[in-house]
Amino acid sequence: MRFVDEVSIKVEAGAGGNGCSSFRREKFIPFGGPDGGDGGAGGDIVVLADANTNTLVDYRYTRSFRAERGQNGSGANCTGRGAPEVLLRVPLGTTVIDEDSGELLGDLLEAGQRLRVAAGGRGGLGNTHFKSSTQRAPTKALPGLPGEERSLRLELKVVADVGLLGLPNAGKSTLLRAVSAARPKVADYPFTTLVPNLGVVDVDRHRSFVMADVPGLIAGAAQGAGLGIRFLKHLARTRILVHLVDLCPVDDSDPAEAVRTIEAELAAYSPALLRLPRWLVLNKIDALSEEEQRERRDKLVAELGFGGPVYLISGLAGLGTQSLCRDLLQLIESERQRLLEDPQAAQEEHDLRLRIQEEGRARIDALAAERRAARQRAAGGGDEDDGDDADVESVYVR
Repeated sequence: MRFVDEVSIKVEAGAGGNGCSSFRREKFIPFGGPDGGDGGAGGDIVVLADANTNTLVDYRYTRSFRAERGQNGSGANCTGRGAPEVLLRVPLGTTVIDEDSGELLGDLLEAGQRLRVAAGGRGGLGNTHFKSSTQRAPTKALPGLPGEERSLRLELKVVADVGLLGLPNAGKSTLLRAVSAARPKVADYPFTTLVPNLGVVDVDRHRSFVMADVPGLIAGAAQGAGLGIRFLKHLARTRILVHLVDLCPVDDSDPAEAVRTIEAELAAYSPALLRLPRWLVLNKIDALSEEEQRERRDKLVAELGFGGPVYLISGLAGLGTQSLCRDLLQLIESERQRLLEDPQAAQEEHDLRLRIQEEGRARIDALAAERRAARQRAAGGGDEDDGDDADVESVYVR
């Protein structure tokens, strides 16, 4: 199955049907008068959030969608049939953006949520509407109005409460497997995770949250190294960032340097992303004694000057994962309640999410432009574009 998280499409709503110019012709009624009906309305283009859809792959190759036009009016004051709407089903968490203006048209977060992205044209008026005391036999009828046309960009951002981030092989997928029913691929080589994975963490009866495992980052990801930074946009909706750090790396690398690397890439993608609550989770403690765990934790916290929550866990052995999940759920529930009770805080949260999205989009577009320019220079300065820019639309095979 292909995972596609960003596509560009064109939509065109249907035009309205034409109004009819006709007159009543009936035996023994010499002056029946006008009886032309109105044209039917053109079909709308509607984007529908579907809980059973997980990717935008359906729009990878079919990128143009057109609704039917309305039926023309007819005599006997018969209005033309309105055209049916065209439904475009997308996953939850899809953002719809007008490519021409850059306007955010909508954010589809709930199953069944609908967004009309192109309105069908109104049907034309029949000649019945133009009769008067001085104009008893009008022949005028109006044509239907054209439907709206738009170029849209659909962006999928997974909907999760907690986002896992860290270097490759930090144990993100292992932790997700340990605390949820998700089964992401786990192996002893980097970049095992190529697409975001979601898991529902059940902490107590009817109390749970969603955790997202995002592909690992490496130094230079902001310049396109590794899988790049485009998957960081999936963290824009999370409430808490869980930064996983390998406390016992096999290559004897410095855990503090690993933390700084991720912080630098987050700042390069979106400085506002660093304003989200971030917890430091030190993984793979099963390879260390309790004394070594405390020593390495204290040294790392002191070196970084980190003031947030710090946890010691082992995703493989399941050590410390239950207390971590309980504390995460407690913070998530308290944040939900706070935003419900404080409208000002909810507005500030909304503004922060928009800022993260704008900064991230600007960074991804800038990186795409740099790569296109580099390809053109390598090709001898040509201006041709192959139309399949991997920086604008990434596709990976699951």
